Amino acid sequence: MRKKVVFIADSLDNAYKFQQVLSGLDVEIAAGSTVQIKKLLAPSASVDLIVFEARGSARASLGEVIALADDRSCPMLVIVDEEEAERVKLPTMVSADFVVHGAGIAECSARVRRLLSDVESQGGTDLITVENMTINLATYQVTVGGNPIDFTYLEYALLSFLVRHPGHTFSRDALLQHVWGFDYYGGSRTVDVHVRRIRAKLGPELAQRLETVRGVGYLWSS
Repeated sequence: MRKKVVFIADSLDNAYKFQQVLSGLDVEIAAGSTVQIKKLLAPSASVDLIVFEARGSARASLGEVIALADDRSCPMLVIVDEEEAERVKLPTMVSADFVVHGAGIAECSARVRRLLSDVESQGGTDLITVENMTINLATYQVTVGGNPIDFTYLEYALLSFLVRHPGHTFSRDALLQHVWGFDYYGGSRTVDVHVRRIRAKLGPELAQRLETVRGVGYLWSS
């Protein structure tokens, strides 16, 4: 079955670019502006990837689209202006990425293909399994050895984000942006506190996978 990509933008330049990107893939495309968000992402609509241009006045709709992406466990690619790249907020429950406005067709295509391949590799399931740990992306629950782990929402969001990006090192500031959101004003050391709590709850074997990269941040080793 062909995958369906929903493209939402208020400008014609990215619409034209992504028309070229998506026309080279075997996908079904539904496109529209921000005023059509609820229609394009209706609960009954089948969607495998959301591409959203979060520029200009459309930035105000980013939170709504993120919530819809998280609710339906749908990967998302966000288009942002270069000056917003350090502050962009991405979904925490699904595969997500961003590309800056003006990026070339080759780069945009590579990011779209990666996100679509994530959909295929998940095989339509909301479960991620690492050793004896299972993360349920639909219910926000984690079990280790079949036993449920009592994580707070932010502990769960931080763990699931790192597990979904194995081998990728994220700085504390980047994790604050991705998990807490760019409007979080607390200190970056709160990430360290949450990492310590996650490690303690996972147990010594799984905790070893949540590695500290000195002078940089954290990664989940694959």
